[in-house]
Amino acid sequence: MPRILLLAATTGYQTRSFAEAAARLGIGVTLATDRCHILGDPWRDRAIPIRFEDPDASAELLANSVHVDGIVAVADKPTVIAALAAERLGIPWHPPAAARACRNKHRSRELFASAGLPVPANFLVPLTAGVAEAAARAPYPCVLKPLGLSASRGVIRANTPAEFAAAFTRIARLLDQPDIAGDAIQPGIAGDAIQVEQFIPGREFALEGLMTRGELRTLAIFDKPDPLDGPFFEESIYVTPSREPESIQQSIIETTRRAAAALGLWHGPIHAEMRVNHHGVWMLEIAARPIGGLCARVLRFENGLDLEQLIVLHAINRMPDDLRPATPAAGVMMIPVPRAGIFESVEGLEPASRIPGIDGIVITAKPGQKLVRLPEGSSYTGFLFASGASPTEAEQALREAHSRLRFRVLTALDVVSA
Repeated sequence: MPRILLLAATTGYQTRSFAEAAARLGIGVTLATDRCHILGDPWRDRAIPIRFEDPDASAELLANSVHVDGIVAVADKPTVIAALAAERLGIPWHPPAAARACRNKHRSRELFASAGLPVPANFLVPLTAGVAEAAARAPYPCVLKPLGLSASRGVIRANTPAEFAAAFTRIARLLDQPDIAGDAIQPGIAGDAIQVEQFIPGREFALEGLMTRGELRTLAIFDKPDPLDGPFFEESIYVTPSREPESIQQSIIETTRRAAAALGLWHGPIHAEMRVNHHGVWMLEIAARPIGGLCARVLRFENGLDLEQLIVLHAINRMPDDLRPATPAAGVMMIPVPRAGIFESVEGLEPASRIPGIDGIVITAKPGQKLVRLPEGSSYTGFLFASGASPTEAEQALREAHSRLRFRVLTALDVVSA
């Protein structure tokens, strides 16, 4: 039986999705997660404990512990370890330098510029710098970003120096929280600086692809039909195929190919995000991993495979040739947090599920869970999946189903110590 090494966070539904995909294919899984090595095996999954903050030691441990045919990394944090482990094991994957560059917003901008890609005016500001001086340098409107966080966490638009100062202070406060230090501060990624760059107007898209020994294969281009103009950048609906003209889609693919080459991405899944305006295609970022959350379920193919299975097969060099979509159009909605507080329940699931075109509804928020909105938050309340004869039909089904849902969120009380 072929076997893959699956690197993932200790918790997360995406980890389970990939493990189940491998099981359906008859492929074995060795799991490596960021758990305490002292606790033994509390989840009874026989996972190898690794530490995301020490990628070299973790990769060395894996190289001396496993015999696998391929590697899959779920989410951003384990990608550097995956690259280092693949290098030691002699398994094709993205190089360590590429995985690190993908996680560092400033470094990726430098590499894009060196490759001749359009890049917004940008500079790095240490958290210890004078805010007024940095605000005076900013090209307005601008966007402030933590270097190592993902999913738009901590990303804020500022239109004036006053908004810049408020955004800077808010991001600094976020980076100071102990629970996200491991996300924001990784080896080679400064947690004590903020990226400032000129806001790029335009329509936003995403590209899902696979790199095979340096060659890009595009699996889908997603339209993001909701405007993402700030002050925060909460993504919601993805719909494929894109409704843009073929010339725009080809420009998106070509820009992604050039950007992936600039970063050094070589073998494995990529998820790219970009904006398009009258100046062309502007690459926002490329991640050395597949689309996040449960969104991978939106991509299914005529041969019966879904995206998770396809990535697993690619990892062991069994990539199928026939990858025609199973439906003319498909879409997913990452259900936004309706308001901050304590999640209690959701009503309207049955009428929402009866909307024509709706393929599934998954509520991932748990009763009693604290919901936090962007820019501090990092999760959604769930996912809606739809398909249709056209992208417009799929999008309309998602919006109609979402309108039927009613979330009950209780006010969270601050705890004040005596």
